[in-house]
Amino acid sequence: MRLAYGRPEQETIKIPTELAVLIVKKACRLAEKVENEAIDQMTRDVRRALQRGTDPAVIVSQMGL
Repeated sequence: MRLAYGRPEQETIKIPTELAVLIVKKACRLAEKVENEAIDQMTRDVRRALQRGTDPAVIVSQMGL
């Protein structure tokens, strides 16, 4: 038994293609949800900054756009 970083090496198990596809689809759905939430949050932040009179160039710089 070989140790890898203090843990026993795990045996290699092949993941069935159908299961791998389901995992990828789930990950894509999660990524899309996070992306949409980030867009909504950034849009709210920009609107608030503009209402406070912040220059759009400053917003671009602060948000790294």
